[in-house]
Amino acid sequence: MNRRAPLLVWLLLSMIWGSTWLFIKIGLADLPPFTFAGLRFAIASLPLLLYLAVRRPPLPREPRDWTMMLGTGLLTFSVNYALVFWGEGQISSGLTAILYTTMPLFGLLLAHWRLPEEPLTLPKLIGVLLGIAGVALIFANQLRSAGPLAFWGGAAVVLAALGTSYANIIIKLHAKHISSVILTTVQMVSGLIPLLILGGITEGNPLRFHWTPLAWVSLLYLALVGSSLAFVLLYWLIKHMPVTRTQLIPIMSTLLAVLLGGIVLGEQLDWHTGVGAVAILIGLWLASRQYRSADLHGPDRRFIG
Repeated sequence: MNRRAPLLVWLLLSMIWGSTWLFIKIGLADLPPFTFAGLRFAIASLPLLLYLAVRRPPLPREPRDWTMMLGTGLLTFSVNYALVFWGEGQISSGLTAILYTTMPLFGLLLAHWRLPEEPLTLPKLIGVLLGIAGVALIFANQLRSAGPLAFWGGAAVVLAALGTSYANIIIKLHAKHISSVILTTVQMVSGLIPLLILGGITEGNPLRFHWTPLAWVSLLYLALVGSSLAFVLLYWLIKHMPVTRTQLIPIMSTLLAVLLGGIVLGEQLDWHTGVGAVAILIGLWLASRQYRSADLHGPDRRFIG
């Protein structure tokens, strides 16, 4: 395998995830949030279902495994993306990406509570506190300058990040023996159904939506590139790159999301949001660093950083 392949996949995945916020914002100009999110995963699940139909891997038999997959599917896809798509309708794409970057920080706190092997060390605690300070600064500014609707939009995105981080902890605790493709497919299919039901009740018939070319491009990009391809790349990268490196993807993708929002949509961040974003990203960087005694005292220090 080419030694540069993991780095190239890392960069590609960062670019994909950094661009999804832009395409969500573009699509929301014509499509309502809940049905938009549901259709995204309805299309994205088709390649996964086809893969399972062809390969026919053994499915879990224990009822508790299915309960876990369905429950985390509701959190990861239904609740998460309902809040994210609605929230981004009230705030900019760049700010949405910044606030969602708090997900790994929430994960550190929850891991300390549920995963004894992942305690909250001092660098992690400092990172979490920096991230919380950044969020607080952004929220104070949103409420003062953008109004209550923008405030609640930001709150929805942060709540989505919290729910997803908790789902990830549950997955780590109870899904190690389940194929990643099976887990993702069950989660995605079970999660998209409530989104489409909620959309049908509150948003009406999708055939009557304003289906512009940009709406179609946004939907297909998010489904096939931002979901199906991104999951394949992520699973490959996890096997070929240290976890500490993959955890830095949100930093790169968030910076790219802010850049694309400014260039394509003309979004601007005031200094409050800028300082808050820097605090969140530095906090994430600190929290992602893993120090081991063997690394600190041994001759090989390549793992640090």
